[in-house]
Amino acid sequence: MEHKVEYKKIQHIEPVLLELKGDITVPKNVRTKIEKIMELLNKDIETQIKVSKALNELEEIADDVNLQSYTRTQIWNVISALEKINK
Repeated sequence: MEHKVEYKKIQHIEPVLLELKGDITVPKNVRTKIEKIMELLNKDIETQIKVSKALNELEEIADDVNLQSYTRTQIWNVISALEKINK
């Protein structure tokens, strides 16, 4: 049961990641990393492991100096949502 709840929470994050991936104002290297994060979150591995890996990647992306402030805010929102899942 708990696994299904975590899966649903991850699914709520996916539209934000999709939006970022499709945004041409987001640097290409960041969009590529976001695509890899989406693939990771959809893998059938332990939730804590995939969320931890995704958080590491997202924190690295958030530090990118080429990001626009609204994109960085979206990344932080995803990080926050994932941290709630990982508790």
